[in-house]
Amino acid sequence: MPVEEFVAGWISGALGLVLGHPFDTIKVRLQTQTTYRGIVDCAIKIYRHESLLGFFKGMSFPIASIAVVNSVLFGVYSNALLALTATSHHERRAQPPSYTHIFAAGCAGGFVQSYFLAPFDLIKVRLQNQTEPRAGPGGPPPRYRGPVHCVTSICREEGPRGLFRGAWALVLRDTPTLGVYFLTYEWLCRQYTSDGQTPSSATILVAGGFAGITSWVSATPLDVIKSRLQMDGLKERAYQGVLDCMASSVRREGPGVFFRGLTINSARAFPVNAVTFLGYEYLLQAWG
Repeated sequence: MPVEEFVAGWISGALGLVLGHPFDTIKVRLQTQTTYRGIVDCAIKIYRHESLLGFFKGMSFPIASIAVVNSVLFGVYSNALLALTATSHHERRAQPPSYTHIFAAGCAGGFVQSYFLAPFDLIKVRLQNQTEPRAGPGGPPPRYRGPVHCVTSICREEGPRGLFRGAWALVLRDTPTLGVYFLTYEWLCRQYTSDGQTPSSATILVAGGFAGITSWVSATPLDVIKSRLQMDGLKERAYQGVLDCMASSVRREGPGVFFRGLTINSARAFPVNAVTFLGYEYLLQAWG
C-alpha cells in the first residue's frame, strides 16, 4: 500500500485547515446559534467580544488531528483506486480511471475518514461555540479550557460515547459528498488538460476550488444536523437522533434551516480546497 498519498494528504490538509478555520468558526456559529443576523454580523461580534483570536478557537487541536484525517481521506481514496483499477497515482493520467471508480473510491475515503473525524470534529465544534472571551480577572471562565479539558469533560459528563455524538450524521454527510468531491475534481481536470498530460497549477486550483464548492453545497443540510447533534447534550438532550433533529429543526425554523451556513461554506471551500489539491498534487509530483 503506497504511503506517499497519506503523507501528501496530511501536509495539504494542514495548509487548508489554517486557511479555512476562521470561515469554519463563523459557519459553526451560524448553524448552532440564533443570535447572529448573518455572516457579517457574526464576524463583527466575534471580533468585538473575543478579538481576532476568537476566529481561531478550536484550531490548535485539529491542526494535527484534522491533517491526519485528511491523510486518511486521500490515502484511502488513492489506494481504493489502486485496488479498483490496478493503476498508481502517476499512471492515472495516461490510463484515467472511470468516473464510476472515482466516485466509489471517494465514497470509500469519505466513509473511513468520518470514523476518524467524529471525535476530533466534535471537540472542534464545542470549542468554536464558546462565546466567552479569554478568561480575565473577574470574568466568567469558559466551559472548556482547551482541547484536553474538553475531552475529559465530555467523557466525565456524557461518557466516552459522547465523543461520537453526531457521528451518524457525519457518515451520511461525508460518504456520498466526498464521492462527488473527487468526481468533480477529476472531471474538471480532464476538461482542461490534454490526454495523458499533467494538469497545470491553474487547472488544479480551479478544479479543487469548484470541487470544494460542489461538495459543500450537497453536504450543508447534513452538516447543519451534524453540528446541532454535536452541541446536543451540552445542557440537556433535545434530539433523539438524526431524523428527530431534522424534523425539530424544520418545525421551529422552516426548511431554510438546512442551508444555514451555505454561503460561508462556499466562500471557504474554494480557497481551502484549491490549496489542498495543489499541495497534494505537487507533493506527489516532487516525490515521483
